[in-house]
Amino acid sequence: MIKLLIADDHQIVIDGVKLMLVDQDDIKCVAEANNGEEVIRILNNQEVDIILLDINMPVMDGIETCKQVKKHHPDVKVLALSMFKEASMIKLMLEHGASGYLLKNAGQDEVLEAIRKVNNNMEYYSFDVLQTVMRSLTKNEEEKQNKPFIPSLTRREKQVLQLIVDEFTTAEIADQLFIGFGTVETHRRNLLMKLEARNTAGLVRMALEYKLLE
Repeated sequence: MIKLLIADDHQIVIDGVKLMLVDQDDIKCVAEANNGEEVIRILNNQEVDIILLDINMPVMDGIETCKQVKKHHPDVKVLALSMFKEASMIKLMLEHGASGYLLKNAGQDEVLEAIRKVNNNMEYYSFDVLQTVMRSLTKNEEEKQNKPFIPSLTRREKQVLQLIVDEFTTAEIADQLFIGFGTVETHRRNLLMKLEARNTAGLVRMALEYKLLE
């Protein structure tokens, strides 16, 4: 028997899910909660297999609740049930350990399938959720490809670059860092090659535009 805790601040949602379970022999709602703090109190006193968890709840929202559940009750599985399908919300729930994400427009068959799959250590996502995640991944990949590759700089190169940005001459940089004039010129050449800059102005622009010195 799958022991289900339904957490939602709208009683009509809880009652609707419970109605779906009336004829199910393998799933039983053993508890219900209207906010995250109630969820934690229930878990401290009652055995639960899966939480069907809303995100937008008072007192403690679903994201923080999911985080606390997986921290203190790692064996309890979390299945998000929400009207939100923004990539950021989905990502936060998954990062905090949710095993699936359902939208509230899901029908009875989908809700039951999701609960059973999650109970069997599988993951389940509504079709619209999968579409959102895929679009987000594609967008992030495109942004990566369009963003110039900026190589990492050594500590000394960063020191030299900072002084270049501060308008120090090669001789002054050598004095400041207690290194030879030729060594400074070598670092400058390396910076030009690494950052694909043509001159000092290009180095300054790259340093500021890509926040290389923060």
